Amino acid sequence: MGTPGFVPARLTEARQARRIPSMAALARLMSFNPSTVSRWEDDDSTSAPEGEALALLANQFGVRQEFFLRPVFDSPRPTFLRSLSTTRIRDLDYQRVQMRWLQEISHVVEHYVDFPAVDIPDVLGNKTYLQLEDEDLDAIALDLRRHWNMGDGPCTDIVGLMERVGFIIGVIEMGTTKLDGLCSWSPIDERPHVLLSSDKHCFTRRQMDAAHEMAHAILHRNVGAGELEKNLPLIESQAFRLGSAFLMPPTTYPVEVRSPSLASLLPLKERWRVSVKAQITRLKDLEVITPEYATHLYKTYSAKGWTRGEPWDDTWVPVEPRALKEALNVIVDEGVRSKADLLGVEFTISAGDVENLTGLPHGWFTRDAEIVQLKRDRAGSGEAGERPASILQFPHKQ
Repeated sequence: MGTPGFVPARLTEARQARRIPSMAALARLMSFNPSTVSRWEDDDSTSAPEGEALALLANQFGVRQEFFLRPVFDSPRPTFLRSLSTTRIRDLDYQRVQMRWLQEISHVVEHYVDFPAVDIPDVLGNKTYLQLEDEDLDAIALDLRRHWNMGDGPCTDIVGLMERVGFIIGVIEMGTTKLDGLCSWSPIDERPHVLLSSDKHCFTRRQMDAAHEMAHAILHRNVGAGELEKNLPLIESQAFRLGSAFLMPPTTYPVEVRSPSLASLLPLKERWRVSVKAQITRLKDLEVITPEYATHLYKTYSAKGWTRGEPWDDTWVPVEPRALKEALNVIVDEGVRSKADLLGVEFTISAGDVENLTGLPHGWFTRDAEIVQLKRDRAGSGEAGERPASILQFPHKQ
């Protein structure tokens, strides 16, 4: 019968998290019988690994054995992944697992820390996303800015803004350039979670990716998996439009574009913290420039070599999420839980996985607090009171 309470879906999840493409590949890697691994991972099977095999699996995947006994954090709502139709299945599975693990981490942390309340207004009203026009999306962007008291100026830290209104955000290396971010609502606490990519380390890219995922959370919260696959082009275009409108409001940004050329868009990039390429798209969407002129600008943009990197891309450091990292530091610093407690009781995934998803420095769980002391006098020995001393007299005044 094997280990009681074994959850087959957890084995699938662990395999996908380590990018092992199939049950047969796992069997070869661990010298198991392929049919045995298949029975373990089959939801309808009554077979489960024995204790020794379970320990080997836990060691292989870098998780605690209890990992395979806890239910999967699965949601009836889909996870929104950009480039869904062109990305390898292995990469998509990996990102979905990382999203579930991010939600699992935040659920544990939320037992001890109060995150900001989710403050996302109902911007659709009586409409569905299928009824929205481009003008509606521009208006929604302004409504969001009013609700969050932002004004109509540049948003220079959208990651920080999203965390303040209740988003949980993580940043990981995706391992592919075809995925920039993903978004999903947690089934446990009804809180939006976003994972952003660190593969393209660029501030303006981070800004637009975060705005795009924020738009998914706001517009497409109740979209089903079948609907996502059917209407993916529309859903993606809406997220791009709303994200761009949020970063470049229609009431202020186009007013500052006096002559739409690459030279004039560079100073606007510094002020609005959005890429030149995103500005060209935005100006075309607002009909400030024609599609033909936008094509001309794109060609000039490519001829300058800016597709590999725009000016100032290396100047600004991308903003990192802070909520989960600071929460875990508070939990440990205040003595609510020790690092060993968190790893041995709360989390079932590895320390490296938790550090990676929360932005903690590598080795945080194994690093003790460092005590800094003043250097002792190298010339003396023993305690300060035991060192020889001389009495010097001041000369008498004349």
